[in-house]
Amino acid sequence: MSRYFLLFLVIVCVSCGEDYKPKPKAFLRLDYPEAKYVKSNFKVPFSFETNLLAENISLKEMKAPTKSYGINIEYQTLKGTIFLTYKAVEGNKKNLQNFLRDAQKFTLEHTKKADEIPVTPYENAEHKVYGTLSEVKGNVASPAQFYVTDSVNHFLTGSLYFYARPNYDSILPAANYLQKDIMHIMETLRWK
Repeated sequence: MSRYFLLFLVIVCVSCGEDYKPKPKAFLRLDYPEAKYVKSNFKVPFSFETNLLAENISLKEMKAPTKSYGINIEYQTLKGTIFLTYKAVEGNKKNLQNFLRDAQKFTLEHTKKADEIPVTPYENAEHKVYGTLSEVKGNVASPAQFYVTDSVNHFLTGSLYFYARPNYDSILPAANYLQKDIMHIMETLRWK
C-alpha cells in the first residue's frame, strides 16, 4: 500500500510543476485592402469618389414629384451595399424640412434594436455640404446612415446594409471599413 501511495505522491509532484494557463480566446482577423478611390462619372447633379473595392455601382432615375436618383454601391466581397438617394430640393424650404425629417425618422426607427446611436455632424462650408453621419450600434439592419445637403437645391441620403442577419460583432469589421467609405463619399461630394 505504501508503494502505491509513494508512486501517487511522485506522480502528483511531477505533474504539478507548472501552473496551468488557459489559452486566450482567438478572434478572426479580417484584413481589408487599403482603399483606393476614383471619381464617379454619373449624369447626376453631384459627384463623389468611390472605393475600387465596390464591384457594382448602379444608377436608377426615380419618378417622384422632384428630380431624384438612386445609386447602389455594392461590395460583394463584404456582402454589403451603400444605398444613396438624391432628391432635388428645388428651392422649397418645406421640401427640405420633409427630407430632413424623413432621414432622421429612418435613423430613429433603429432605436428599438440599437444599443447606441452616436451622431457625427459634418460641415464643409467651402463646398456647401452639411449633414450628419449616424452610426447605429447593435444588431440592426443598417449600421450606418447619413444625409448631406446644401440647404437650397440638393439633398442626398445614404444607408449601409449587409446581406446577412444582423449580428453586430460579426459585421463590425466590415461595417467600420464601409463607414470610412461613407465618410469619404461625404468629404468628396461636390454639387453641380
